[in-house]
Amino acid sequence: MNRRRKVYEGKAKILYEGTEPGTLIQHFKDDATAFNAKKKDVIEGKGVLNNRISEHIFTNLNAIGVPTHFIRRINMREQLIREVEIIPLEVVVRNVAAGSLSQRLGLDEGTQLPRSIIEFYYKNDELNDPMVSEEHITAFGWAAPPEIDDIMSLAIRINDFMTGLFLGVGIRLVDFKIEFGRLYENDMVRIVLADEISPDSCRLWDIGSDEKLDKDRFRRDMGGLVEAYTEVARRLGIMSENEPIATRGPVLVK
Repeated sequence: MNRRRKVYEGKAKILYEGTEPGTLIQHFKDDATAFNAKKKDVIEGKGVLNNRISEHIFTNLNAIGVPTHFIRRINMREQLIREVEIIPLEVVVRNVAAGSLSQRLGLDEGTQLPRSIIEFYYKNDELNDPMVSEEHITAFGWAAPPEIDDIMSLAIRINDFMTGLFLGVGIRLVDFKIEFGRLYENDMVRIVLADEISPDSCRLWDIGSDEKLDKDRFRRDMGGLVEAYTEVARRLGIMSENEPIATRGPVLVK
């Protein structure tokens, strides 16, 4: 494999220079982190599962007209994506009380919210990704008011689609985190969905038992993370019942 230029490395993914102008290669690692990387581990096979689940969701979102950075999956661990300017916000959509929302407001985990709630967090690990308002976002120039409108509109569409997608396979979409970027095309700039959507970034509960099928299994030392992610992939029809997990994928040249 030819040596590739690394553009960025995060907690769960590496971005390399793409094979075509205006593209990047997004590589999914097996690293598992929680609480802004205060808790770390390597869980073999996690990156492969996240790659395939995210590919499935992004492909379907592209098909219904939601603009994303995703172009195609290259192999078991990598995707070809459009290069975008990431907006420094984590957008969290909540349907059911869980995690920090339950802690902040004293709500029992599992309480159905009166309506879906959209929250914004400033992407800054040193500050532990603080929650911010639209006033903060516009005052500090992270996004303009029309961009916020686009982000919220897209977040609602994504939530509607994903709620139905997971409900159809017996999974309750509790909440999820997404990120957006600016895609520059000639003289046009548009907001597109970026990053990933996987059990790393969603809370997914079995409808019948409330069994957790997401990264809370790692956060809360429950074990069985790869098995839970595999169950999500199989329910979505990405993997057959007997298909083994290809854990290693391509070997990268450092």
